[in-house]
Amino acid sequence: MAFFLETLFGGLMTGMLYSLVALGFVLIFKASGVFNFAQGAMVLIAALSMARFSEWIPQWLGIESLFLANVLAFIISGIFMWVIAIAIERWVLRYLVNQEGTTLLMATIGISYFLDGMGQIIFGSNVYSIDVGMPKDPVFIFDTIFEGGILISLEDLTAAGVSALLVAVLAIFFQYTSVGRALRAVADDHQAAQSIGIPLNRIWVVVWTVAGIVALVAGIIWGSKFGVQFTLSTAALRALPVVILGGLTSVPGAIVGGLIIGVGEKLSEVYLGPFVGGGIEIWFAYVLALVFLLFRPQGLFGEKIIDRV
Repeated sequence: MAFFLETLFGGLMTGMLYSLVALGFVLIFKASGVFNFAQGAMVLIAALSMARFSEWIPQWLGIESLFLANVLAFIISGIFMWVIAIAIERWVLRYLVNQEGTTLLMATIGISYFLDGMGQIIFGSNVYSIDVGMPKDPVFIFDTIFEGGILISLEDLTAAGVSALLVAVLAIFFQYTSVGRALRAVADDHQAAQSIGIPLNRIWVVVWTVAGIVALVAGIIWGSKFGVQFTLSTAALRALPVVILGGLTSVPGAIVGGLIIGVGEKLSEVYLGPFVGGGIEIWFAYVLALVFLLFRPQGLFGEKIIDRV
């Protein structure tokens, strides 16, 4: 039982990381109706920004405090993602208003390649580390209930807490603020939203900025655990099954989908892997997503996409 719970908790923690990346997809889709293929590149460039500025700021300002250096690096990285959002809206999206979804999708693929190249030019192409003071040592819990206790990573637990807080803030933002309601209106119909005075260009800047901040948080967590390298952009591929499972239009769906896939990967690898030679963790999420596409293509919490077109 203890081993099962340990595997379960590990899956939940991994699922929260998937959910963070999936949130970026959901946010962009809710505001523009387009699947943002650039989300992986956004996670990468945000993580690179955080890693490099946290290294450069102490050198530039002579700061010895790791906490202060990280706070300044986070603020600068957030501004950097805001500038990227403005550039994307001004030089790409404003020329594609009311275009077909396929056109917008291809535009995000182009943005992805551009961000990958810009990241290498500005920040370099080495492997970088992010140290935000997250606890690295695992701890044993429930040792009075189970013999030997359950091994839990404090770093994963901290990451899950940060992710949960971010999700709660986003849920409140979308449901109870005027900007959030405007975002939903734009997602439903660009022309109708413009006809009632909603400035489409500003809304897109807001949503791409929010998606950039989400990418920054995800990049910090991934970079703290595994280091920042250019394979980080493929994290988006791990989030594709999450948004299919949870629904492209649902913030809670991104979280639930991530948790289901994270737990499913771990449990299937541990309990079914020995019977099939292992490797289930690699393809489990994609098979589950394909099953959902056959029987519930809108996902657990998403709207039917055909109704939105």
